[in-house]
Amino acid sequence: MRAMDYIEISGKTKEEAIIKASMQLETPSDELDIQVVSEGSKGFLGFGSKPFVIRASKKEAEKEIQTEERSAVEDEEKVEPEKVENQQIGEQQREEKSAEQTMPAKDRTREYRRRENRQIEVITDEAQIEEVKKRAEEFLSQVFEAMGIEVHMESVYNSTDGSLCIDFSGENMGVLIGKRGQTLDSLQYLTGLVLNKGANVYVKVKLDTENYRARRRETLENLARGIAYKVRKTKKSVVLEPMNPYERRIIHSTLQGNRNVETFSEGEEPYRHIVVKPKGR
Repeated sequence: MRAMDYIEISGKTKEEAIIKASMQLETPSDELDIQVVSEGSKGFLGFGSKPFVIRASKKEAEKEIQTEERSAVEDEEKVEPEKVENQQIGEQQREEKSAEQTMPAKDRTREYRRRENRQIEVITDEAQIEEVKKRAEEFLSQVFEAMGIEVHMESVYNSTDGSLCIDFSGENMGVLIGKRGQTLDSLQYLTGLVLNKGANVYVKVKLDTENYRARRRETLENLARGIAYKVRKTKKSVVLEPMNPYERRIIHSTLQGNRNVETFSEGEEPYRHIVVKPKGR
């Protein structure tokens, strides 16, 4: 592994270190190259203990897929702003932030390309639905155990769009949300990969806690309207902070009917951002 290709992660056990690496690299563990740096030790009565250390990197095939996914995201954003809202209704059912989030567009592209023959349909068999819930919760329980936090999960299968919605509750849920929802998005992305690996029926995973998704969407919509007012008054363009593809679509769709401003995205991921400028300039 070249230095630029891998990350070094430590954990109490090898399994914990691998889970952490999988989350940080946003890649399932079976698509990582793992190299053990130190097996660690428990020490004596807790003294002198050393963590398990690994080096991890994405396998070459995974890197190629993600390069294609970035191109797909950029192609998706070339769609005219007025068409964005209709895309959201069809693809997101208008209720998500994110997750398909930083990973949503990526999730869809990855799954469609790698499992072209898989059916995307609603599961009607109750036993199969319970199995899906069980697999998702077992994976997440392992992650939370590795993180050292106690989380209660409530899973509901949505027969309208074939999605599995899992809501978390517990103390300090901000840890699971992360900065601008990045941790929650990563968990959602990984859970989707685990749940759909080798499956014939695709299940879209939606993770949320403390109604974060709806609150974030409302925040972005208010931000968009506030920025539009500022641009109209000052006649000057405003550059917003970098956002993931889903959040950029929220901004675009909120302002797509505005008579005074127009929006466009520029820059490269992960620094791609929206510019709001006076219409006609």
